[in-house]
Amino acid sequence: MGRPDLVLASASPRRSQLLAQVGVTPDRVEPADIDETPLKKETPRRLALRLAEAKARAAAERAPGAYVLGADTVVSVGRRVLPKAETQAEARACLELLTGRNHRVGTAVCVLAPDGRASSRLVETQVSFKRLTEAEIAGYLAGGEWRGKAGGYGAQGAAAAFITELSGSYTGVVGLPVYETLCLLEGLGWRRAQ
Repeated sequence: MGRPDLVLASASPRRSQLLAQVGVTPDRVEPADIDETPLKKETPRRLALRLAEAKARAAAERAPGAYVLGADTVVSVGRRVLPKAETQAEARACLELLTGRNHRVGTAVCVLAPDGRASSRLVETQVSFKRLTEAEIAGYLAGGEWRGKAGGYGAQGAAAAFITELSGSYTGVVGLPVYETLCLLEGLGWRRAQ
């Protein structure tokens, strides 16, 4: 019997790239299309954990006998969850809220083993933004990097120029805390291909 597949329950190219950086290539990518609407009174932490698990479970239905990795990133200011920006207006609203202040980026990871065991972890990072000028906001919006990004920005792109301080996991802010993800996988018995 061969080694079980590793399935990534995400279409995010950033998550695939982060795994590739440490020599991990999923055998399959099975994006999970789930409702990501926060529940009433749901904290950002609980939202991220719930969505990561829901994505992993949805993909596992299409990948029996595999290790399945699901993840979700939530950007928040206090208890307020910022959207994954789909319009320029949403992205602008996010940037105007984040300018000159701290916010949290929580990325939850859920790994399901072929035998049904599950393990999850939330990694929170505090990020500080400089005070942005109107020209900086307009320039960033014009570049289009904000599309589909939690909080309307990506730390790995042009918005890196806005970050004055980051306390926690840089890879978690990008979309997948690599160290913690590998610990979860290995803790459930996953091994790299030899």
